[in-house]
Amino acid sequence: MLVLLPPSETKAAGGDGPPLDLDALSFPELNPLRRKLADALVELAGDVPESLNVLGLSGRQEDEVARNAALWNAPTLPALERYTGVLYDALDYGGLRPAARAKADRRLAVASALFGIARGDDRIPAYRLSGGTTLPALGTLRSLWRPVLEPALAEVDGLIVDLRSGAYAALARVPRAITVRVVTASGRTVSHFNKAYKGKLAAALATASREPSTVEGLIGAAERAGITLDRVGEQELELITDR
Repeated sequence: MLVLLPPSETKAAGGDGPPLDLDALSFPELNPLRRKLADALVELAGDVPESLNVLGLSGRQEDEVARNAALWNAPTLPALERYTGVLYDALDYGGLRPAARAKADRRLAVASALFGIARGDDRIPAYRLSGGTTLPALGTLRSLWRPVLEPALAEVDGLIVDLRSGAYAALARVPRAITVRVVTASGRTVSHFNKAYKGKLAAALATASREPSTVEGLIGAAERAGITLDRVGEQELELITDR
């Protein structure tokens, strides 16, 4: 099973690992594009005003440009420690016991505008790049990633659970993936707490004693963690909240 998580714009600073080594990352077939994008971000960072414009940042966010400038030399962290925010707070990767962390590293992956996909223990630096960005001379990230990321995900064995947000789902279609929508008991789509519930679901699936291999197994693993999933289509689930 592979659970695809959305990334976050906010990322933890620093790290305790060596500089970025693309050869040490999972999905090595993505490395040529990863290198091209990283080099483009570093080059773009040489022009701070242009970087702010391309990345959709304000003048008070020049530190994000500095992160991109240091991509190849900055310290790294495991991907599940690098990304922060509501979903990752709910996931609470740092609070997992070693055996549970090992399961999370194997079962969870983060969709990334820069790396395409990063498994939980892939060591990456802090950076700034959003899924909807168009890079000068390279084009849209969707046009760049789809030809290489879709075949890579098609080779993944077992169940794929897609929790990505729209801009990142657009980087690669995964026709066989199981999607999850967060709704209230009355069927209303949840927006404010959407990320928190997806983080809790990711934690439940990552740490389940038996790795789910079917939709029924997913539903059962979630139920044992106190999460209600309803099947509403062949590949569609709804997570029912109490809010």
